[in-house]
Amino acid sequence: MQVENSIIRKLRSKDLTDVLIRVGLIAFLAYLCVLVFAPFSGLMLWAVVLAVALYPLHQRLVKFLRDRRATAATILVIIGLLLVGIPTVILGESFAGSAEDAYAAFQEDRITIKKPDPSVADWPIIGKRVYQAWDAAATDLPAYLKQYQSQIKKVASAGLLAAANAAGSVLAFLASLIIAGIMMTYGEAGSAVTERIFNRVTGPARGGQLQNLSTATIRSVASGVVGVAFIQALLLGVGFALADIPAAGVLAFLVLILGIVQLPALVISLPAVAYLWWGGDASAMANVIWTVYLLLAGMADNVLKPLLLGRGVDAPMPVILIGALGGMVTGGIIGLFLGAVLLAVGYQLFMFWVDDAGEAPAEQPDSAES
Repeated sequence: MQVENSIIRKLRSKDLTDVLIRVGLIAFLAYLCVLVFAPFSGLMLWAVVLAVALYPLHQRLVKFLRDRRATAATILVIIGLLLVGIPTVILGESFAGSAEDAYAAFQEDRITIKKPDPSVADWPIIGKRVYQAWDAAATDLPAYLKQYQSQIKKVASAGLLAAANAAGSVLAFLASLIIAGIMMTYGEAGSAVTERIFNRVTGPARGGQLQNLSTATIRSVASGVVGVAFIQALLLGVGFALADIPAAGVLAFLVLILGIVQLPALVISLPAVAYLWWGGDASAMANVIWTVYLLLAGMADNVLKPLLLGRGVDAPMPVILIGALGGMVTGGIIGLFLGAVLLAVGYQLFMFWVDDAGEAPAEQPDSAES
């Protein structure tokens, strides 16, 4: 017996050693794969998000083109590049030209600022400070700029850095769009592989549901957050341009960013309305019309968001919204989608667990012996 027990212990020790070695090798291989994939993770995540969001449109275009998947994907990519690239180039040229003109005017001492209206001082909380700063800049701009020279340099440096980061983000987005076009071309095969992964992780009974939930959540966030922000930025941008508000394109871009981060567009539209009344040259009737338009466009997200966010998703809208906001805080813009998907999947898994517990058959009491 002692000999047999010794042999069994040796075999168990050998098996345990083999398992630990295999697990270690697998973990090391996974670490190397993550290390190699990390530089491209942002591009690939954005490509997946874009491919999932645009895939229904791609399928409609495929039917129209008689099952030409590659052609449909190419058309969508070209349209996306034009829609994003052309406004970006125009905005960049406008920004560069404005900066150059402003610098030349400053060098030649041609910058003049209109005196503030005395009613500005009556604004609540900030009125007196705004009036004093505005009046000082209008009276002697060079002295005012010299007084705040260090602060102005910090703001300018931060602005240039933000512009450089924004340009890099736009280029990365365009590259992701091209990769998304390739993914859409092989969308059916990719969907089948994704379903197999979900089935392997959660079981065949839940895999398909969770895959559909992830897909619907990405599309819901794309339409309910990014789509609403884009629509609102377009509405306000048109209003800014027609109302002759300076830097209309820049203000519209700021509205887009604020909409994505779920801040109210009134942060931009209210100062624009104030400019119409205190700094504009239009008539009172025109100011009233543009005031109403800008205020309504600034609150349009309150109507559009409930209609689009969470539509078609088997999870409550607050779960999607909280996941999107929390993901954006921790992971940036891409976290907007990942956070919503993770929280929606987690919520659904939790509800599966709750429902399974509730549907478990109750134990029958033992019958009394007669």
